[in-house]
Amino acid sequence: MTSRRLPLLGILTPLLVAATICAAPDANPLESSERAAGEWIKTRLETARIEGEWRSTRPLLESTVSGLKDRADLIEEKRDHLKAKTAKDRADIEELEGKNKAASEDLKATQDRLEALSKKLVEVRPMLPPRLSEALELSYRSIANPGLGAGDRMQLVMTMLNRCALFEHTVTCGEEVLTIEGETGARSLDVIYWGLGRAYALDKVAGKAWYGSPGPKGWQWQPSPDAVGPVSTLVAIYNDKANPDFVAVPAMLSQPMAEAGSK
Repeated sequence: MTSRRLPLLGILTPLLVAATICAAPDANPLESSERAAGEWIKTRLETARIEGEWRSTRPLLESTVSGLKDRADLIEEKRDHLKAKTAKDRADIEELEGKNKAASEDLKATQDRLEALSKKLVEVRPMLPPRLSEALELSYRSIANPGLGAGDRMQLVMTMLNRCALFEHTVTCGEEVLTIEGETGARSLDVIYWGLGRAYALDKVAGKAWYGSPGPKGWQWQPSPDAVGPVSTLVAIYNDKANPDFVAVPAMLSQPMAEAGSK
């Protein structure tokens, strides 16, 4: 810094003297020279003071810079150490994030399948046996709720499917109030269900029988006059009022419900 400032002062001093002489050509040259010399002395003293302060503060500044550099090196070492120490943790976090993303995608796909299955259950309800459809009324109301959670929906759907599967593999018999097309009003009938695909209804008083099965528009009952005797025997056997025996009853081999479910 000193080597840069002194030449500058050496150049400025003659210029100041020359400027003073030029500014006052009529003044006493000796007085002008004295004033210029005085200014130069002041400038030189100020320069010397600044140089002295710089020489006194330079070691402190250099020490501060050195300390900051050492501190920066120490912080970098700690950073590198932490990176190495947490490398496995960061790798585990990335792996967990990947698993979470995959799980979210699986959950979304599961929710979509549940929604589709719920819609399918609603579509096939008209073709279910009336007794089973009535028993599932509360479940059908629940799956119609759009705010139902995925877990609750899955549990509900599985419960409904299990109820349908159990009904399919069970012979169910009992009194039931039915409204049959072509008959006046609702009446209490003895109904025996043979799984999900067929059923027989018996009116003992009127001596009438009907064959029930899922049709194109839902569950339907068709008159079956020839089935009055066989169905009466079936109901009696089921209620332990007759000895077990083979009973021939009319039935249809078509499965409209199965065909609708496969579409």
